[in-house]
Amino acid sequence: MESELTLEAAECVAPSRGRPRQFCADAALAAALKVFWTRGYEGASMAELTEAMGITKPSLYACFGNKESLFSKALDLYERDKLAYVHTALDAPTAKGVAERFLKGALALQTGSGDPRGCMGVISVVACANFAESIRQDVMARRVSSDQAIVARFVRAKAEGDLPDTVTPEALAAYLSAMMQGLSVQAGAGMKPDQLTQLVDTTLALWPGR
Repeated sequence: MESELTLEAAECVAPSRGRPRQFCADAALAAALKVFWTRGYEGASMAELTEAMGITKPSLYACFGNKESLFSKALDLYERDKLAYVHTALDAPTAKGVAERFLKGALALQTGSGDPRGCMGVISVVACANFAESIRQDVMARRVSSDQAIVARFVRAKAEGDLPDTVTPEALAAYLSAMMQGLSVQAGAGMKPDQLTQLVDTTLALWPGR
């Protein structure tokens, strides 16, 4: 994947008067990610995207495809770079440890500097109209895949005696997902970092099991 992106970065050029000007596809995609993250899929205009990316519209189409394709690539980058904690969270030895890694990873993302607040997926789904249904389906499919992995981990935790018999893994996974979405929504609404930290600490204090 990285080698393909590097090759793409070398091949993409932005046409201009006179000699064509090369540009870095990695940097352009990172700039597009910030626009989508801030504005959502439909809220991000092509003019805003090309200005942030520092390229022309023809160059955007030539290098990244259409707007939908660009968004999909930006979402891939978001998951790989911004949600890296997700890949290790499920390896925690306990269900509470899984929740802690998810929540604190999300907290670090929402309180860090330089990135927009809120969840890119949630922002785009909420703002999408019917004519962008393919975007909604893509975002939701990614979420379903993540939710299923969490449910499977909590099923294992319950089988290992890590969770009380009264706890349903599906309900607990939905609760964790709701708390993480709530965290991003509150961060996007301007809640202060110490208040977000209290929200995480309270959730973990109330967590069932070890």
